[in-house]
Amino acid sequence: MTGPEGPDAADLAAQLQALEAALQSQAVRADSARLAALLADEFIEFGSSGTLWTRAATLADLPAEDFCPRSISDFQARLLADDVAFVTYRSQRHANGALPASASLRSSLWKWRDGRWQMTFHQGTPIPV
Repeated sequence: MTGPEGPDAADLAAQLQALEAALQSQAVRADSARLAALLADEFIEFGSSGTLWTRAATLADLPAEDFCPRSISDFQARLLADDVAFVTYRSQRHANGALPASASLRSSLWKWRDGRWQMTFHQGTPIPV
């Protein structure tokens, strides 16, 4: 992936959508090292459940979660500064055993550091399915 030094809007959106999708994948969610590379030290999340997640809590809890497949739609990304990007999208969690399907609006702030994008903030807001 290239850095923020001149990507066009489509390239930026494709790069960041791939990273968001990776964070929703079972392979990355189960791999603490891959999660750590994607989440900035100061990362926090306001979860769709109302829970405040820190980077440490996310790295400790996410690998052990009961995984549910997710999908992304209506993805948009824009640079706020040369090294900061803001993304928004709609996320669908598919039903899995005891967990029902759910939908949420999502937003993230990504920061370009050390040659890669890292998520610094994420928020999920539940919406009716």
